[in-house]
Amino acid sequence: MSDTFYEFADPLMKQLNRPTIFCHKLEVNEQGVITNYKLRQPDQKREAVKALHGLNYRVIAAGDSYNDTSMLSEADKGILFDAPANVIKEFPQFPVTKTYAELKAQIISGSLRNIPE
Repeated sequence: MSDTFYEFADPLMKQLNRPTIFCHKLEVNEQGVITNYKLRQPDQKREAVKALHGLNYRVIAAGDSYNDTSMLSEADKGILFDAPANVIKEFPQFPVTKTYAELKAQIISGSLRNIPE
């Protein structure tokens, strides 16, 4: 799930063999000029976590910026990953990770499964 737009993400998704990604959409006129945008839904990341909770899933979420914080708050465990200092300072309730190894350790610590390290 991303707050980017399909039009920006598409080249990367093509290289990754088209995994599922949920983005927003740009409206572009015949001249190729962006004229508007359409949000998939307001606060889509938080709403996705709520929907997963409605299906009785436990959610561990990671993000790096302000637009991720409502999702992190809604998740069973929210983790900041390589976030800028101002976000870390403003949201001290989230553990901070800088490396993939640290992120993996936080995910494992939030899991209810016995995951080998």
